[in-house]
Amino acid sequence: MHRLLVLYAKPADPDHFRDYYVTNHLPLVASWPGLLAWRYSFDVAATQGEAPYFAVFEADFADAAAMTAARASAHGRRVAADVAHYATGGAVVIHYPVQDGTG
Repeated sequence: MHRLLVLYAKPADPDHFRDYYVTNHLPLVASWPGLLAWRYSFDVAATQGEAPYFAVFEADFADAAAMTAARASAHGRRVAADVAHYATGGAVVIHYPVQDGTG
């Protein structure tokens, strides 16, 4: 599995971010081709001090090729372009293969 992680810095208008994100952005994300699962949170906390991020989003794809194809698709470009409508604080986007652990 391959994960896309988006870390959002605090926006100029947190209420607008939350409303736009849930009402407009997430419905776009939900129909992203190749998407296996996704999750998000506005309740980001640090173990010490203030959290450097306002919100977090995770998307799972079968592998890096599936994620790359999804991001390069017309729909993926719409998802990426939509970020400017709410993420006034900026966003850090990273991706990585997920390794399962055993305890």
